[in-house]
This record gives sequence, structure tokens and C-alpha cells, in this order.
Amino acid sequence: MQPGPKNLITDVNGLKVGHAHCTALKSGTTVLTSDQPLTSSVHVMGGAPGSRETDLLDPDKSAPGVDAFVLSGGSAFGLDAASGVMQGLRDQGRGFPVHTARVPIVPAAIIFDLINGGDKEWTTSPYLSLGADALRNAGNRFALGSHGAGIGAMSAMLKGGVGSASLVLENGVTVGALMIANPIGSVTTPGEKHFWAAPFEIDGEFGGLGPDPRSGLGRDLKSDKITAMMRQANTTIGIVATDAKLGKAQCKRIAIAAHDGIARACMPAHTPMDGDLIFSTTTGTIELATPDFELAMIGHAAALCVSRAIARAVYEARPAENDLLPTWREKNGG
Repeated sequence: MQPGPKNLITDVNGLKVGHAHCTALKSGTTVLTSDQPLTSSVHVMGGAPGSRETDLLDPDKSAPGVDAFVLSGGSAFGLDAASGVMQGLRDQGRGFPVHTARVPIVPAAIIFDLINGGDKEWTTSPYLSLGADALRNAGNRFALGSHGAGIGAMSAMLKGGVGSASLVLENGVTVGALMIANPIGSVTTPGEKHFWAAPFEIDGEFGGLGPDPRSGLGRDLKSDKITAMMRQANTTIGIVATDAKLGKAQCKRIAIAAHDGIARACMPAHTPMDGDLIFSTTTGTIELATPDFELAMIGHAAALCVSRAIARAVYEARPAENDLLPTWREKNGG
């Protein structure tokens, strides 16, 4: 397996990603969409999720496809971004047909970034317009780090962000991940130099420093984020995608496997205070010759991409006024 040409989730042909954010707000929205509805599912492993339209993604539910996904800051306020995306899709004539009406299907998940140093004293929620702007900005290339839904994200010790990564399997199937790293846990080992995801790094995509040579790690769970925010409100959310032809139940299995990537990149993961959630989706263009085995490999690749995307999110973060935590580059002179 090797990364795709962009090392982004948009290496899955047909997918587009767009960001919108406000620097003063220190919050934003990221949208993933496609020209055609996407077969999709979801798996939630955090104890404090914030989401919209996730029930529709269960394999026993009838909604056949998703028109767009929203990852947003703003906690529950950020779910408004999905309404902005729905309006934009409706204007394009997109949506699930119900007699003479069309209803765009837009699942969403949010991170908590309400007390991250940004100005949150709005009179009208900004998230509806942020969602609409992110949809308009969607394309096959997009920025990592402090952009979109990741602009105000924080990990335990360092500023978080938005990250992405991809892999192309030997059978030609492409797998990618798009992650917003905002965990209660750390993404780096103590000292904030080495990434927990280092064993899975490819071609120096997040610094090339390799694994921490020390042993006995994982016992120190210090969090400057908790100290800075004086509360525990967090989440790592994201999307994994492929071009393999899968049903909703198979997408569910991929979403479950992909959570291994969070556990490998964040210490600790899936806590009662995190809202860890991963959507899974497919463009469904490549038939699988041996579905069970290839499904296992797609899930494995998805978990690897998730770990790498989380590390890239923190590695690519940039400093801004009123930040509560330093970036990895500030801490390590990068």
C-alpha cells in the first residue's frame, strides 16, 4: 500500500472537500461531498457525541445515499452548518426524492471549541453561513492544519487541526481519511516531539522523527488543554472513504475498524468526555473479487489513514492570536 498522489481523502475519485472558518471566532466547518449520493454508515465510540442524521446510516435504515457530510466546530451550535449545506444542495437540485420534493441527506458531527480563545459572542449563529461557504469551496485539493473545522481544535498538549491521508491497495482500491483532531488525549508522547502514530508514518508526512525510543509510555496523561479550558469537552471526528463497491453494512464494518486509528494516534481515546465518531462512505466504483478479505484490508487501511491524518492535523497546525496552546512547530522549532 502506498499513499495516493495527493495523500488526501480526495484521492478517492469523485470526492470534494471544502473549508470555511472565521479567524476571530476560532471555529469553522469542513464539508465532504460528491456529485453522486454516497453509500455510507457511521460508528460512534466516544461518550459525548454531537451529531445529526446518524440513525439514517444504520444498515437497517432505508435512506440509500448521502449527499454531503459536515464536520464542524461550535458544539451543538455547529450542527446548524448542515442546514447551510442542505440549502446549497437544494439549490443545486440535489437530494432524496420524495414525490415532488427533494431532501438532501447531510449527516453532521461536531467538536467542542466554544472556549478556545475565540470570540463566541455572536448574535446570530455563524454556522449556517459557514456550512454554505464550505460547500461552495469544495474541491479536490484542500488545506490541512488550522483550517475549516480544525481551526480552533486542540489536543491535550498542542493545538489540533484538520488532517487527511490516503492509501492505494494492491487491488487498486483507494482508501482515505479526513479527521478533525480535538481529543482530550495527547497526540504526542510526553515532551510533545514524537507522535503516537509515528510507526505508521509514510515519507516524513508529519516530521519523520520516528517513534519515541523510550519505553513505559502512556502512564503520564497530563493535559494542558484541560488546564487551559477548565473543563473536559473534546472530540475526534472524521470520515473514511473508499471507491470499493460496498453496502451499508460493509461501510459500518469499515467505520468500526477505522476507530483503531484513533486509539493508535490519541492517548487516551474513546473516553466518556470525547465524542469520537467516524463516518464511512464509498463512491462504489470498484468491484471486489474476494469481498470478505478485501473488506478486512480496506478496514485496516482506513485505520492507518486515520492515525496518519490525526498526526498530520497537529503537525500542520499554525499559531494564531489568543491561542491557548502552542503548535507542534512552535514547541519543536519546526
